[in-house]
Amino acid sequence: MTGKLFAQALIKFILGAILVGLLLFISAGTFSFPNGWLFMGILFIPMFIVGVVLMVRDPGLLEKRLDARESEGEQKNVVALSGMMFLAAFIIAGLNFRFSWIVMLSWSVLLGAVIFLGAYLMYGEVLRENSYLSRTIEVQEDQKVIDTGLYGIVRHPMYSATLFLFLSMGLVLGSPISFAILLLYIPIIVKRIRNEEKVLAEGLKGYREYMEKVRYRLIPYIW
Repeated sequence: MTGKLFAQALIKFILGAILVGLLLFISAGTFSFPNGWLFMGILFIPMFIVGVVLMVRDPGLLEKRLDARESEGEQKNVVALSGMMFLAAFIIAGLNFRFSWIVMLSWSVLLGAVIFLGAYLMYGEVLRENSYLSRTIEVQEDQKVIDTGLYGIVRHPMYSATLFLFLSMGLVLGSPISFAILLLYIPIIVKRIRNEEKVLAEGLKGYREYMEKVRYRLIPYIW
């Protein structure tokens, strides 16, 4: 089982890196796209490290994270919209570099990289706190409400982390247009959270009480 899981994780990792690389460098028309390499590095190196840690410490959670098959119809639409958003953002970033549409200052790229890595650290902490963290919307057998750590601050710290991850991507790639495209993640994630909370409130014991205890979903004092 462990060998099969390792192979599955490695194949998905390699295919993901190839796909993102093709989208960025083909649209850029060159491999000499510094922002593309920076993005690939800060995305896939931490991803590989997290994958290895999960493989050793919590293979069950890794298996859940690899399974992206949604059973909820509304969530399938969310996944499809997210996929189109990333496709457009990566291609536009490459084209922006190729044709020098809008050149961003180097400090904004650096800022984006710092935010991205900080958000990845937050993502890793969420994985450590919550072993029920499936990629799909479901109530698992024997699942319990997690209300400590980051979950004591906001109800969906994983989505808080991904919000900053995705919004910083456009800065790292040096493309204001890609940044604008990735702003679409905000209504997409709001839609996903509303549906997820409905499922959890109906199927997970204690979740309604948790929603009353922790008022904010993504960002304290905002939403």
